[in-house]
Amino acid sequence: MAENFKGTVEALFHGMDGVISSKTVVGEAIHIGDTIILPLVDVSFAVGAGAFSGEQKEKGAGGLGGKISPSAVLVIQNGHTKLVNVKNQDTMTKILDMVPDVIDRFGSKKEDKMTEEDVMDILDSADDEA
Repeated sequence: MAENFKGTVEALFHGMDGVISSKTVVGEAIHIGDTIILPLVDVSFAVGAGAFSGEQKEKGAGGLGGKISPSAVLVIQNGHTKLVNVKNQDTMTKILDMVPDVIDRFGSKKEDKMTEEDVMDILDSADDEA
C-alpha cells in the first residue's frame, strides 16, 4: 500500500510541474505609450492523495487544485514605478487611485493638467447632481 500511495503522490507532483513553476508568468504586460502596466497575482495550490489496498485490488486517487487572485498592479512610467494594491480595496477606491494618472496621461500641457483636488471636485459635483 505504501508504494501505491507513493506512486500516486509522485504522479501528482510530476503533473504539477507542467502546470506551474517559479518561472511561470501569469498575464501579459500592457504597453500604453511610455507606460507599462503589469498585473500581479497571488497563486495558491493544494494537493491531496490517498491509497487503498484490499485483498485483490490496490487503488489510489489524488487531486490538485489551484487559485489565482489579483493582488496588485505595477505601473512603470518614465522610469518611475507605482504599486497599486487592488486586493483589499473596493471598486470606487481603485478608480479614485487611478484617475489622476489617467488624466495626466491624456493631458496635453503640464499647466493644463488637473490636480487630484480638481478630480475630487468633479466627482463630488457629479454625486450632488445624482
